[in-house]
Amino acid sequence: MTQKTVVVTGASGLLGRAVAAHFIENGDSVISLANSRAGKDPHYTKLDLMDNDAVDGLFSTHKVDGAAERRPDVAEADPEKAAKINAAVPAKLAALANQQGFLLIYISTDYVFNGKDAPYEVDATPDPLQMYGRQKLDGERAVLAEREKGAKITVLRVPILYGKTEYNSESAVNVLRDVVEDQSGKSYKMDAYQVRFPTNVEDVARVLFDLSHLPKPLPPILHYSSPAPALTKYDMTVIIAAVLSLPINHIIKETSAPVGATPRPENTQLSAKALRQLGVDVGEKQTFADWWKSYVKA
Repeated sequence: MTQKTVVVTGASGLLGRAVAAHFIENGDSVISLANSRAGKDPHYTKLDLMDNDAVDGLFSTHKVDGAAERRPDVAEADPEKAAKINAAVPAKLAALANQQGFLLIYISTDYVFNGKDAPYEVDATPDPLQMYGRQKLDGERAVLAEREKGAKITVLRVPILYGKTEYNSESAVNVLRDVVEDQSGKSYKMDAYQVRFPTNVEDVARVLFDLSHLPKPLPPILHYSSPAPALTKYDMTVIIAAVLSLPINHIIKETSAPVGATPRPENTQLSAKALRQLGVDVGEKQTFADWWKSYVKA
């Protein structure tokens, strides 16, 4: 397999770290881009993705785009900042991909769908319910517009992610451990109506590596999601609590969306059919429960 030079944007984040580690472990040369972390850790190369002049200097044979504000509530609270990361930055990187000839894989989200017609194939019509989904869809359209001009660009949509975190709130899944472990008497309402397909960042990293090394052109849009049955966030707390041998009497099932909450689709299951047809392994290394068992023991 030919060694490639890969630039990972947002490399200090949950997904970015996993992607960089997997490419390095499998023999590629990786430039790990970060902004605030770069001055504190020599493993990272400093780059502010919102600095157009700095971004213009970016070049790589292959490139994985993983810089995004994934939490929809944050997108709603600071739409201008989130729009720059989720839409304007990908547009800039896509234009560079077209100019310089590298492959850009843009990471998008299942939240581009309204959750009413799952499972979703790659050609399903997007209909996001909230600003985060709309901004990511804008990013998709921007990068795919460059693909129409001849750029090597693919969108990979993924669902809610979890994995090895530096702090639990890096992931909307891992942070549930904090809720389970809070045995102070405080009660928590937990979503038991929106079904999710929590996917480990190590599996996403493997898929990205395989796609980057496929000896054939990639289609415009692909989906990857854990093949495991759906879980609500309440279901996830039950599994995490069992691993930790802790009671969850303080966690209250919430069977409908709270009034005034950021709209969230109820079921955005992504079909990995197109990815499987490319010959990419769409399985997962460990089940959700088994990963938590090994993670807690580590």
